[in-house]
Amino acid sequence: MKSSTEDKVNGRLHKVKGKLKQVAGRLGDNPELEVEGKDEEITGRVQEEVGKVKNVFGK
Repeated sequence: MKSSTEDKVNGRLHKVKGKLKQVAGRLGDNPELEVEGKDEEITGRVQEEVGKVKNVFGK
């Protein structure tokens, strides 16, 4: 798999995982888990954008 595709896929996975953690944190009244989920979602967004940039430059 190309590096750009791998970054995009991993980014999407982190976004989904982060959103699930946020929901679990809200439902379980666990603000630490909610914050951890938000961080992971942001990380996923960044990684997905890195994959898009790599795709543009052909890496």
